[in-house]
Amino acid sequence: MIKNRNIALAIVFTILTCGIYGIYWFITLTNNLNQLTPEDAYQTSGGMAFLFTLITCGIYGIYWNYKMGAKVDVVKGIENGNSAILFLVLSLFGLGIVNYCIMQSALNEHATE
Repeated sequence: MIKNRNIALAIVFTILTCGIYGIYWFITLTNNLNQLTPEDAYQTSGGMAFLFTLITCGIYGIYWNYKMGAKVDVVKGIENGNSAILFLVLSLFGLGIVNYCIMQSALNEHATE
C-alpha cells in the first residue's frame, strides 16, 4: 500500500529530526518504487539500500539516485526520460532531498491511501 505524503511536511520533519525522518523516507520511497515497478531487476529493499549507502560512504547512494530516477520515469510512463540523469546531477551537488520530493510526487499520483 502506497501512502500519500505531504512533501512539505516530510521536508520539515527531516529537518526537525536532524535527518532521522529522512532515513525513514529514503527506505519507504525505495520500497514503494519497487512495489510499482516489479518487473525491474533492481529490487534492493529500502533497508538494504540504506545499509549499502552507509557501508560505501555514500557512493551507493549516488547509484541509488540514478536507478530511482529511471524508476520514476517508468512510474510516470515516460519511455525515454531523463530523470535518471537529473537525479544523478542533483545528488552529486548535494541536493538529494529534491530527488526525494520528485519521487514522492510521482508516488502520490499512485497513492492508495
